[in-house]
Amino acid sequence: MFVSSWKALEEAQKAIQQLFGKIKDIKDKAEKSEQMVKEITRDIKQLDHAKRHLTTSITTLNHLHMLAGGVDSLEAMTRRRQYGEVANLLQGVMNVLEHFHKYMGIPQIRQLSERVKAAQTELGQQILADFEEAFPSQGTKRPGGPSNVLRDACLVANILDPRIKQEIIKKFIKQHLSEYLVLFQENQDVAWLDKIDRRYAWIKRQLVDYEEKYGRMFPREWCMAERIAVEFCHVTRTELAKIMRTRAKEIEVKLLLFAIQRTTNFEGFLAKRFSGCTLTDGTLKKLESPPPSTNPFLEDEPTPEMEELATEKGDLDQPKKPKAPDNPFHGIVSKCFEPHLYVYIESQDKNLGELIDRFVADFKAQGPPKPNTDEGGAVLPSCADLFVYYKKCMVQCSQLSTGEPMIALTTIFQKYLREYAWKILSGNLPKTTTSSGGLTISSLLKEKEGSEVAKFTLEELCLICSILSTAEYCLATTQQLEEKLKEKVDVSLIERINLTGEMDTFSTVISSSIQLLVQDLDAACDPALTAMSKMQWQNVEHVGDQSPYVTSVILHIKQNVPIIRDNLASTRKYFTQFCIKFANSFIPKFITHLFKCKPISMVGAEQLLLDTHSLKMVLLDLPSIGSQVVRKAPASYTKIVVKGMTRAEMILKVVMAPHEPLVVFVDNYIKLLTDCNTETFQKILDMKGLKRSEQSSMLELLRQRLPAPPSGAESSGSLSLMAPTPEQESSRIRKLEKLIKKRL
Repeated sequence: MFVSSWKALEEAQKAIQQLFGKIKDIKDKAEKSEQMVKEITRDIKQLDHAKRHLTTSITTLNHLHMLAGGVDSLEAMTRRRQYGEVANLLQGVMNVLEHFHKYMGIPQIRQLSERVKAAQTELGQQILADFEEAFPSQGTKRPGGPSNVLRDACLVANILDPRIKQEIIKKFIKQHLSEYLVLFQENQDVAWLDKIDRRYAWIKRQLVDYEEKYGRMFPREWCMAERIAVEFCHVTRTELAKIMRTRAKEIEVKLLLFAIQRTTNFEGFLAKRFSGCTLTDGTLKKLESPPPSTNPFLEDEPTPEMEELATEKGDLDQPKKPKAPDNPFHGIVSKCFEPHLYVYIESQDKNLGELIDRFVADFKAQGPPKPNTDEGGAVLPSCADLFVYYKKCMVQCSQLSTGEPMIALTTIFQKYLREYAWKILSGNLPKTTTSSGGLTISSLLKEKEGSEVAKFTLEELCLICSILSTAEYCLATTQQLEEKLKEKVDVSLIERINLTGEMDTFSTVISSSIQLLVQDLDAACDPALTAMSKMQWQNVEHVGDQSPYVTSVILHIKQNVPIIRDNLASTRKYFTQFCIKFANSFIPKFITHLFKCKPISMVGAEQLLLDTHSLKMVLLDLPSIGSQVVRKAPASYTKIVVKGMTRAEMILKVVMAPHEPLVVFVDNYIKLLTDCNTETFQKILDMKGLKRSEQSSMLELLRQRLPAPPSGAESSGSLSLMAPTPEQESSRIRKLEKLIKKRL
């Protein structure tokens, strides 16, 4: 067994040795094959290199032949001024020469390159000389007009150094405008602003003349007509600035506005005819890019005179027109007028002052507006006139500048908005005749005699409503005015446009108008409330219809409220404010007079409760009282009326309740009146006719049963205890005397 295993191992080792031998043979054969392939490919690579070098040499020789021939032809054509052929040949020669940049070390190649440069220099000088001959600086244009030679010369100039093209353009434009500088010299009569139209008429004729005679001579991409117009604008701006500095005292507002309008019209003409591409061209002085035009009042077609602007009321409220494309020529000439805008600003200050004075005089002469019961309170026409004039000023100023002049104009606007609010609106509000201190003895005597307190007339009520509507219109329009001004001025100046103070002024006028209406109706109801508090309620024997004082209050409400509502139909929210303020004023006053009704019998309390309910129903119906169209009262107003009048009803219910047993009466009071306190409780006890001695124990019981106030309200709730009334003080003194007697 061991011997057979040994033999098997030997056979395996021999098989492995044979396998290694075969692998070695295969490796040797692979190395020989690789060497053979390398030898074959080496020959192929040499052939490839030789072919590539041969092709490059042939191409270079061809280029060299072309370059040499091209240079010879270029020099010959240059001498013969064959610019048409030169334009095509020169570009080809320059393209071929680019292939020899790496061979510039070879003398022959360098010599050819220098000949090409010399030919270019000679071409440039020759072309400039040809243009100088055709358009001499101190002479007139050649009678024969442009030639084909010059047209081809422009094609060559496109290929040459850009300075050649710039020099041609500069000389041609200078020669073309030389006549303009002579005709409109500073000492000439036509150079002044009143004849500024002649400047623009002259350039328009020159542009037409250029198109007819020279339009085909210059390549279209040179935009020569636009360049002539732009250079004319630069020269005109400089000349106008110079002459205006010299004759500054002669500049009047009408003359300045005339010149501005004609200039901006001309700039608009340029924008329609040209693209403005030369304004960003490095060959000319770049003008400051004007800010985007967002003028909502800019007309599609400017009118000949600035005075012919729209005067319809509410122009500021019109929807914005689609934004017109930016005018790249805006300000290219009219910038020169900006230093003289102080004349315009001062004029507008004076004109607006005169306008306000005229409004005041017209109001005094014509009187208040007539009552309007169909379409709401009439807005004073003067406010529309004021904002139309503002629009006119904005259009005029924004056509020239969006910088500091707009800020100065805004300051003027603010000044006269305030003056309008003070002189026209607040100054014409009717004056109240009642004093703020309450009823006087004379008024009480008049009430005793059955007379009524002075009330506003129908015309005065309508005037107040008209002023309120006007102030509301001015408030809304001033807000829009601020937005428009911010759209017009430079971005860096937007923060300096702020009309909040003026809007607050108009808001104050609105509040004052509403307060006057409330005071008038409130004062008209005062005699009725006074009559209520003077009635002998303990002598009322039976409950009937509503009392006369209620009828009187309702009568005054029906007289005033429909007039106010109809005249505030266009400003419904302010009528709602009037209703709310009246309720907030009348209801507390009614409750105050209710406490003065003492003593009250059970039947008297029932009659007062009936009257209170009647007033409550009238107040709930107050916004639509006397109207054919019944509208639901605003929820905010209804809440105030319900809360206030319900408190009055609860007071009367407490008065009607029997005061014994004391605990039940006190608990009933606490339950019915959520804002219960000792002061109100004592007033109710006075209404019931209870004596002070009876009230002291009931007040003490109330203090014991009142719920503990929250921490925040503790101090306020204790004020009434810390500062008792004289009646409370005397009651406490009597109680203290009783306690001392008992102890003794």
